[in-house]
Amino acid sequence: MIKPLTPPPGMNVRPVTLEDSDAVCTLLNDIDLLEIGRANTTPTKVLAAWKHPELDLECDSWLLHGSGQLLAYGVLWDRSGHERIDIGYYTLPGHPHGETHLFDLMEARAVERAALNGATRVVMHMHLNIRPTADTRALRRRGWRPVRRYNVLTRPLSPATESVPSPPPGVSIRPCWAQEDRRRAHALLQTSFADHFDFQPRTYEQWLDDIGADRTDWSLIWITQVDGLGDAAAILTHNNRDSGGWISALGVLREARGRGLGSYLLRHAFGHYATLGRDRIGLGVDTDNGTGALALYEGHGMTLDFAVETWELTRPVPA
Repeated sequence: MIKPLTPPPGMNVRPVTLEDSDAVCTLLNDIDLLEIGRANTTPTKVLAAWKHPELDLECDSWLLHGSGQLLAYGVLWDRSGHERIDIGYYTLPGHPHGETHLFDLMEARAVERAALNGATRVVMHMHLNIRPTADTRALRRRGWRPVRRYNVLTRPLSPATESVPSPPPGVSIRPCWAQEDRRRAHALLQTSFADHFDFQPRTYEQWLDDIGADRTDWSLIWITQVDGLGDAAAILTHNNRDSGGWISALGVLREARGRGLGSYLLRHAFGHYATLGRDRIGLGVDTDNGTGALALYEGHGMTLDFAVETWELTRPVPA
């Protein structure tokens, strides 16, 4: 285990417990207000992330308090089982010594996790708003650098203007009610995203944990089949956000691209969510995606809500 580090005077750090969900939700919403102008988090969403079976809250989460106030929250995810480690960091501005201490702890733990995985280095990734509350100058001094940008796009919906489209000729669509279709959706998304930046393979069981299968509405996950090709694309959506519907993933197999399947699935989601009474739908897209996804979404009326960057830090793992 990493050696304990002494926090700055007047501050303390401890792991998260499930009873902290309301306090952390308040912190995240305060940060959301500063970064994107509105609250975007619920305690249910926070607890769902903490209950993921791969997250060890005792070892891989941190709450930084000072003057009786929660100032920052950090969490670490090891989804690769090797060198790639994800860090989540959320902070109110104005306490540089606390930030430094928390990053000392998180980076040391990331090195330790990579070592336990048998890796010779650790590659840490962290997502930050393009105008973050975190001190990016301090991060750069530590060696962190932005390597990718993701745009969060949204689009208004209305039953008066949206309808569920008919499939193109030779194409059919079905929801994932059946167990075999759920496995098929997982396989389609894994294959279609395999060559994308920072893709981390996930088994079917891991994917079920990732999407919160016990709370998932499987009628909102669709597969398209193409005559002569079979199952060729899938879209994963959620209807559990206050701000509107959400498209978590839209994947088309390489051999089926160029047939309008992505456009059809997008319009299907727009029409379906409009009939559910949602007035907005959103998604996140890698702006350097080589499949033309950004242009596809913008061509269907989706516009920028806010943007985040992936920051990266690489460290050797001591022998």
